[in-house]
Amino acid sequence: MTRALRSRTGAFSVRVRPRALIVGALLAAVTLVCGALILTTGDFPATVGDVLQVLTGDGPRGLEIVVTRFRLPRLLVGIGVGAALGAAGSIFQSISRNPLGSPDVIGFTTGSATGALVVLVVAQDSPVGVPVGAILGGVGSALLVYLLAYRRGVQGFRLILVGIGVSSVLAAVNAFLLSRASLADAQGAQMWLVGSLSGRSWDHVVPVWIALVALLPAVALLGKRMSMLEMGDETATARGVPVERTRLTLVVVGVALTAVATAAAGPIAFVALAAPQVAHRLVRVGGAGPMISALTGAALLVGADLAGQRLLLPLQLPVGLSTGAVGGLYLVWLLGREWRRQW
Repeated sequence: MTRALRSRTGAFSVRVRPRALIVGALLAAVTLVCGALILTTGDFPATVGDVLQVLTGDGPRGLEIVVTRFRLPRLLVGIGVGAALGAAGSIFQSISRNPLGSPDVIGFTTGSATGALVVLVVAQDSPVGVPVGAILGGVGSALLVYLLAYRRGVQGFRLILVGIGVSSVLAAVNAFLLSRASLADAQGAQMWLVGSLSGRSWDHVVPVWIALVALLPAVALLGKRMSMLEMGDETATARGVPVERTRLTLVVVGVALTAVATAAAGPIAFVALAAPQVAHRLVRVGGAGPMISALTGAALLVGADLAGQRLLLPLQLPVGLSTGAVGGLYLVWLLGREWRRQW
């Protein structure tokens, strides 16, 4: 059963499926449980009641510092970054009609890393900070990929191929920048390139959540048009969808979500690739839209961060390593599955 909420003009609609609502509620519950464990475990253990007291202003001073200055900002950044990457991955996989069409495969994340490296290694005295450099790098790489892939429109397969090529070139640029940096600068830059939630503060929380509040409603309203694009340009055009304008709008929104997420936590791999596919398999009937993909991305990233913090104590892994290890196995499985389908 599917219920659609439509605008008066019929230009936009939001489809509501009962199974999607149930899956969304379960994903939110998983994120909440993982978040509670992050807030209550570690070198300064606490109970959920203690944390609630801290959040209401009645908790012990020492625990208040630990929760509000370190654990809570880290958790909120993780949720926001995971949601942004999940939604962005859903957008680009829908546009390209390919499970490999995610920001980290087609070069946008690598471009954000290039922008950040330029600030970290080359323009250290520049007033532009690392987050702004990452955003500019992501936007610049996306513009380059879009222009190179444009030929009387942007086809999904061409977008992926051009994006992979641009990503390879930018990866070489990143390696060159690291090779020319001093040892201290290269170590600092490499730590950022791994992707981490460690040391995140409220200054990182605010931009990510502003972007989510501003952009996710727009993605939800464009859900019907995204579904039409997945059927092919001719079908979408026949049903009254302005294909190139819609695709460009979605690309801009997806790039903005990717750039803001990368600026906040570094280039975290595979969340944007895996989250839409996991969401699709959970929802099944009718597929999963960007909102369920966003919830899946949040659950995956927070779960990976919890695993990185607790599984190998006293060693703590940056979340980018956790997602990279799991995502690499997932990519091998996905490529093997696609190969078996073709043969």
